[in-house]
Amino acid sequence: MSDEHANGRPNESAEDALQPGEALQKKLDHLPPDPGVYKHLDDEGRVLYVGKAKNLRSRVRSYFHQSRPRDGRIRAMLKKVADLDVIVTDTEAEALILENNLIKEHQPRYNVNLKDDKTYPYICVKNERFPRVFPTRTLEKDGSDYFGPYTDSSNMKEVLGVVRSAFKLRTCKLDLEQEKIDAGKYDVCLEYHIENCKGPCEGYQSEADYNETIEQVKQLLRGHVDALTDRLEEEMERAAEGKDYEKAARRRDQIEALRKHAEKQKIVAEDRADRDVFAVHTDREEGLGVGVVFKVREGKVIGRQERRFERVEGRPDEELLLAFLENYYADAAFVPGEVLCSHDPDAAPADDAAALRALLREKNGRKVPIRVPQRGDKASLVRMTKSNAKLLAGEWKLQKLKRGEKRVPHSVKALQESLRLDDLPRRIEAFDISHLSGSETVASLVVFKDGKPRKSDYRTFKIRSAEGTADDYAAMREVVRRRYRRVRDEDGPWPDLVVIDGGKGQLSSAVESLREKDVYGRFPVIGLAKRLEEVFTPGDSDPKLIAKDSTALQLLQQVRDEAHRFAVTYQRKRRKNETLRSELLDIDGIGPKTAQSLLQAFGSVKRIRELDEATLAEEVGPAKAGTVARYFAERENRRPARSGKRPALRG
Repeated sequence: MSDEHANGRPNESAEDALQPGEALQKKLDHLPPDPGVYKHLDDEGRVLYVGKAKNLRSRVRSYFHQSRPRDGRIRAMLKKVADLDVIVTDTEAEALILENNLIKEHQPRYNVNLKDDKTYPYICVKNERFPRVFPTRTLEKDGSDYFGPYTDSSNMKEVLGVVRSAFKLRTCKLDLEQEKIDAGKYDVCLEYHIENCKGPCEGYQSEADYNETIEQVKQLLRGHVDALTDRLEEEMERAAEGKDYEKAARRRDQIEALRKHAEKQKIVAEDRADRDVFAVHTDREEGLGVGVVFKVREGKVIGRQERRFERVEGRPDEELLLAFLENYYADAAFVPGEVLCSHDPDAAPADDAAALRALLREKNGRKVPIRVPQRGDKASLVRMTKSNAKLLAGEWKLQKLKRGEKRVPHSVKALQESLRLDDLPRRIEAFDISHLSGSETVASLVVFKDGKPRKSDYRTFKIRSAEGTADDYAAMREVVRRRYRRVRDEDGPWPDLVVIDGGKGQLSSAVESLREKDVYGRFPVIGLAKRLEEVFTPGDSDPKLIAKDSTALQLLQQVRDEAHRFAVTYQRKRRKNETLRSELLDIDGIGPKTAQSLLQAFGSVKRIRELDEATLAEEVGPAKAGTVARYFAERENRRPARSGKRPALRG
């Protein structure tokens, strides 16, 4: 077991963590071979990861097979898994939809984090009698149809303009129940008189005619403009042949409005097919990924959506693309006849593409091919989509840098300039060693983020390699080795700068451990000597001198002093605990385990001395409780009585 502590709690080694506890093992033994969703939970019940499986028993148990290869992210998660929750579904498609909803609800740390388009508007066709068509940013599960989202609001407004000018739908919020219409409760409004509405509120338009219009609107919103235009032309010709010239004129006006709308849409495929085109682009250095989908209907691009991926470390592009597809189609109202991709989702590490294919088949009514085209017009479509993803990634990276630079204090920028660092030292990690004449050697790690202490990331270490020797170099080698072995295995968080409290000797010891763990060069490391406040860098015999009144040096001093304070505090706490433990060990029949148990249960020797025998027995049993109680009773009897008078103060 490692001695690294977080908030006072020891962390298990990776090998220990992969062995499930007894309660978890029982759940693993009784998992059903059915499709469903599983949740990995930590010891406080927080959701670490949500996954789906065609066979829950096989998939979940595979996490704990020693032979299964794991990346750093999975190893880090398994160290924290304490419990498991599963939900059985009827089909893989249901499991995919449920997984998507649970990820949105819990935002688990170890899932791909997709920032979706919840703030973008949709067009809603309301589930009501004489349905209204209007923009909204709120999706309600009330049976209404939603089209979008529209990343370009001007495009949405244009579509709504076509709907209102060509189809003359109502815009009021009246409750158009037939009884109220028959009772003459409503009067037509101005929209009717200026011919923007056909007056269903007074019965001037039948429900059947209105619903037929709504179906035409849905066809338009799905992007099927050519098919709708052909249908309206046939109706216009039939109306003209039947001498229904008023209806023929309405159809003529609708066709004209649709053609003007279609002329503005870019034709990208001559076959006029419906398809979605997906691509992802990742910037591994920034930990950022972008996914883009172009919705192509009848060969024309009618819309674009994008997702931003976070926590992409250790995840190949194929896995990110599969997560994008699952997230998108779990909520999609329409699935086209073909899906084109920049990467093969079947190549993702987890065999989850089968669930996606089942969902597409269920929503479309037939098998939907997923292709990665290599040449021709379809490959050009994918390249265009990927270029958009790359462009968006660059824009978001620039926005992120601008936001970050505004938040960074001057002292951090000054430190970057003084040390000539390539990147801003936003996350600084600092180490210090503390001991008492070579005994009780401990080390501290403190973290500063944007110039301020981040105490939740502080760590303490009990040093074994230098115990009894007062060898600060050996202690520094051990603590740096242990710290960055963990950071390497978990793939972060990586520091922007490491500060070693000490001169060239301590710095060389730290560099030796960094080289041993193959992480040297991933971040700059410096030593800060106390006496002259000299800054040493690896490979340079002469120190760097920073102006005494510089905010950069003041920040380094603050970091170094905090590391020293934290190390000394931890060393004193351990010494105090050892002193208290040794007092209990003076009692015949009380060993180290019993002493430790008593101190953990009651906090101090003083408190133990005050407790009765029955209370002590609840923790260590009646025999040892009697031994402890008699010891303190005898000590109390031997203690001389106090006079009650306070001694006079000597001035």
